[in-house]
Order: sequence, then C-alpha cells, then structure tokens
Amino acid sequence: MDSLDLRVLADALAWKRAGHAVSLVTVVQTWGSAPRPPGALLAVRGDGQVSGSVSGGCVEDDLITRAKAALATGAAVVGTARPELIVYGVNQDEAARFGLPCGGTLRLVHEPLQSVDWIEDVLARTAAHQLVARTLDLTTGEVTLAPALRGQELVFDGRQLTTLFGPRWRLLLIGAGQLSQAVAQMAALLDFEVLVCDPREEYAGHFDGATVQRLRGMPDDVVRELMPDAHTAIVALTHDPKLDDMALLEALKSAAFYVGALGSRRNQGARKQRLAEHFDLSAEELARLHGPVGLDLGARTPAEIAVSILAEIVQVRNAAYLRARREAAIASVASEAASDNTVTDRASSLSGLAASTCAVER
Repeated sequence: MDSLDLRVLADALAWKRAGHAVSLVTVVQTWGSAPRPPGALLAVRGDGQVSGSVSGGCVEDDLITRAKAALATGAAVVGTARPELIVYGVNQDEAARFGLPCGGTLRLVHEPLQSVDWIEDVLARTAAHQLVARTLDLTTGEVTLAPALRGQELVFDGRQLTTLFGPRWRLLLIGAGQLSQAVAQMAALLDFEVLVCDPREEYAGHFDGATVQRLRGMPDDVVRELMPDAHTAIVALTHDPKLDDMALLEALKSAAFYVGALGSRRNQGARKQRLAEHFDLSAEELARLHGPVGLDLGARTPAEIAVSILAEIVQVRNAAYLRARREAAIASVASEAASDNTVTDRASSLSGLAASTCAVER
C-alpha cells in the first residue's frame, strides 16, 4: 500500500486519457533479495515511457520491450489482450542475466490496460482516506473493487490477484518556524502529504505552497476538522502552550497513528499534568504522546532534530503496520480454525510475523 504507487496509477490514467496504450505491471511474489515488495507497480506507455518500478531497474528494460511488443499488436486497443504472469530469475543464470541480487526471483503480472474507470475510482477513494482492495481476474481481465481492512495483504492464487491501495500518509505540523520547515522538507522526500497550521501571521510566508499546504484557523479547530485517521501523524512544534496544548487535546483523542510535541522532559511532564487536570484526558490518551518528540540521536540543529522526528514517525508507522498484519492474520487463522481446524502451518508463519513485529517495535 505504498502511496508512491498511487502516482503510478495517476500517470497511467493520464496517458490513457491522452490516447496512449498502457500496460500495468505488478509484483505479486518475490524470493531472495528482491528490491521491490509485492504490490509494487510499473506503468509502461506504448512508446516506452515508464512510471514506477518493480525491480529497482533490473528487469525494467526487458519489461519495456515486452510491453511495447504487446501494445504494438493493437490487441490492447481493441480489448482482446489478457493479463499474463511473467517470472524472472528462475535459476542462477537468469538471475545473473537480469542483475537480480542474491539469486532473487520475481513473479509479475503484466496487464494491458483496457478501461481506466477503476483507476479513477481508486484515486477518488484513497483521496477520501479509504482503503481499497482491487481484484484482477487474469482469465477475463475483469477488475472489481471492494473496501479493504488495515493489515490485509496482497493475495495471488494464479487466477486472481488482489492488491491493496491506501491513502497517502499525511503529516500535520503545528507551527511554521524554522524546525517545521526542516521537517516539512524531509517529510516531502518521504512522500508524506505535509500540512501546516500556524495562526501567527508573521509565519505565513515561510513555506512553499507547491509542497506544503497551509491550513488556516486555530490548531484545535484544524485538527478536529481534519478528522485524523490511522494514516495521519500530528506534531506540535510552536513551543507555545496556547497553540500546542489545544492541538494535542484533539490529536490525542483522534485515530492519528502518531502524536508528538517539542519540549524537554520537564516541559512534557508539566504539559501532561495540564492536559490531565484541565482537559480530562485519560492516562491511556496521554500515554500516546511522544515527547520529547523524536528518537534520541543527540540532535542539536533543526535539520538533525527533523531527522530524529521523522525517524520516530517512520518507526511507529512501520510497527503499527506490522501489528495490523499480525492481527489480521490471527483473525484469519481463527476463522479457518472455526471452519476446518487446519491451523498448524499458519501458526508457524504467525510466530515469524510476531517476531518481526517485536523487532520493529524495539
């Protein structure tokens, strides 16, 4: 559910609307040291232009040749082309030929795009912060969409491929000072949608509107109107309790996966006491506050502090994703156990998943 893949879909949609033939390639399975995960996308235009990646550059040239040849037949235009499975690296010689690291193997689905209505639907749903499951029938080329759950994974059985698309990760910064500028620049490189709220007019011109959206209003109102979900992080950086505390009051009651605030340990202790005494936040809600914000890297400059903040956000995000995967897998095993009691093989895989979750959380 990489939001970068939404950009690939947007490019494919634009190319089709402009009259180009387009193929979509999806990673469905990997073995060994594969550079791109299952679900990663590559769009290939009829003239060879590409968007995205499925191997970090190892097999893209061959895929472009294949796609151009398929699209040149005109089958994709008249609607007779069907998706196909492509495998790279079935042996050491082929892995070496395509430059796959450590003998890695890739299984890909190559899909000449027919209708792009489903792409418009996916982009609209993810823009509304919905999770979407897209199922492709390889025998017919038919596409269906359905709501998805957090932790749900890609599924490929040889005939049907179900992939997941989620909304872009977003980061709301309270405060538009120098530190916020550094955090915003780095967050944009990590493909976060960056939002900034600071009612102080003297800070109004500190951001490039092309990469950062400024939200007007008081921070608590902005947080409430944003309706933070599990794809949202909120960080208070003004050092002004009148602004930070009101935003945190709303953020800690929301579904945001990360809430942090700038300040020393002593200041954080005083802040938590204020929030508990005057705003009736529970101990569980206060425990969600990351403060002092960021990993302890010994950071001193705004850029170093920004690195520490984003490193902690990414760490928390990845741990939450693994927990969601584990919970979804446990629920699936429980459902299967209730129907046929065949849980032995799945139990071992859950143990490995639980171990990886603990490793990330540490």
